[in-house]
Amino acid sequence: MAAEAASGRWSVLLVTGLAVILSLMTWFSATAVLPDLVALYDLTPSQAAWLTNAVQLGFAVGALLSSVLTLGDIWPLTRFMAISAVLAGMANLFLLLATGATGAILARFLTGVALAGLYPPALKFIATWFLTGRGLAMGAMVGALTLGSAMPHLVRATSGTLPWEGVVIACTIGSFAAALIFAFLLREGPHAFARAIVDLTQIGAIFRNRPVMLANLGYFGHMWELYAMWGWFLAYATSAQAGGAVIAMGAPGCLIGGLISDRIGRCRTTMLMMGISGTSALLIGFAYDGPAWIFATVALIWGFSVVADSAQFSAAVSELSEPRLVGSSLAFQMGTGFAITILAIWLTQHLAVALGSWRWTFLLLVPGPMIGVFAMQLLRNDPRSRVMAGGRR
Repeated sequence: MAAEAASGRWSVLLVTGLAVILSLMTWFSATAVLPDLVALYDLTPSQAAWLTNAVQLGFAVGALLSSVLTLGDIWPLTRFMAISAVLAGMANLFLLLATGATGAILARFLTGVALAGLYPPALKFIATWFLTGRGLAMGAMVGALTLGSAMPHLVRATSGTLPWEGVVIACTIGSFAAALIFAFLLREGPHAFARAIVDLTQIGAIFRNRPVMLANLGYFGHMWELYAMWGWFLAYATSAQAGGAVIAMGAPGCLIGGLISDRIGRCRTTMLMMGISGTSALLIGFAYDGPAWIFATVALIWGFSVVADSAQFSAAVSELSEPRLVGSSLAFQMGTGFAITILAIWLTQHLAVALGSWRWTFLLLVPGPMIGVFAMQLLRNDPRSRVMAGGRR
């Protein structure tokens, strides 16, 4: 422990978190200026929705391609992340060159593809610095993702009369700055993973690893709930005549979830948080008509718990995978998980229309955490799960 502390891992965590925040500004850069783009290109509601969903789709495609090609296990991580941050910034700038909906959506898709070469490798990178405390460290990375995703809205809100092009340029500058940090200020830690070689059959090793796939199944259930809740809760809260800082609760949730996970284990923590978030998704409909304080309490608890476990599925995969395939395993987990979010987001909106109200719409999300709890209980019963969190599972 003393050797790890002396290696400067906490300063590395801080710098890496800053780089992730800066690079992830490109994720919702178009969403933050969506009214301007709708007016500029005369977008239909469907086209406007795809400006956000295209990033999700691009990320899923990029992450799955990276997994199949084992890119995160072949290339040096800092170089891979630096190149990806540059590409994300360039793709983000394509918004300024687009002449219509097709070009804008394509730019957002390419941004997602580029970010798939940045965020999963960032989790693997931070794992090279942390054996003990890995849950907290990865929780900090997901917290950085959350803050970075919110930054474009902050830029828009605080920029006064800054035109939409200025917001896009600011997010691009952030991504280019992140590339410099990845390239020149960071190096892999003392617990680096073995390098893989290009072998397209290696993806089968991920499927054959039962503990990894159980952790993935837990993550998939979690993702069915997470982004649909994040994406539609504002509409839900507005409809219910109430609201709150629900998504912002995710940042402290990630850190506290990481602390708990390092102490009681990955499986226990994820089951606890999915139990709380699934119950919140069930109860929010009953609190829909108030009193307002009950609605706000359920909503804030849900916002805290819905993402508090997110990093722990990645921490579990980093510990359960073959060392040479950690990067590919993380990319596969996230690529599939984000593909699931696209369907969940789409179905949630259509269910609200079909029901004629948002009130019971989030019942659609309850099966996700239920499946996740079941998968993580199976993983906890597997003897191989003892490698997680120093034997705490």
